[in-house]
Amino acid sequence: MHSHLSFEDPPAPPHEVVVETLERALRDRSVEAEAAEVLVGTALNDDDAEFVEHWCVQVGTRAVPGSPLLGLAGLCLGHAARRFGRLGDEALGLVQSLAARAEADPGDVDGRAVDGYDDVRSFLHRW
Repeated sequence: MHSHLSFEDPPAPPHEVVVETLERALRDRSVEAEAAEVLVGTALNDDDAEFVEHWCVQVGTRAVPGSPLLGLAGLCLGHAARRFGRLGDEALGLVQSLAARAEADPGDVDGRAVDGYDDVRSFLHRW
């Protein structure tokens, strides 16, 4: 059984696959597990920093409350901060907001958002 909580290092899919999969998951929660794998693979292995950040922000702002994709988006922004050494202001605000939501209500956003915010603070020293 595939679980969104398993840790794996999937490859970065082509950008058109990322866009299609994430857009579909934002409309249909039944494909969230597939979207989680795509988002993680992109955050860990895609070399286009702007693309990675854009899709983490899209997922983190558009996924419904309680979706596991919210915490994952925060975690993936932490990966992006570690890999690229920078995040834009929107992404910085989002990762902080997701972490605060996770601390206030883990049923809304899971704790991976806190881990992502910790990574941002560790790798981006102005935070």
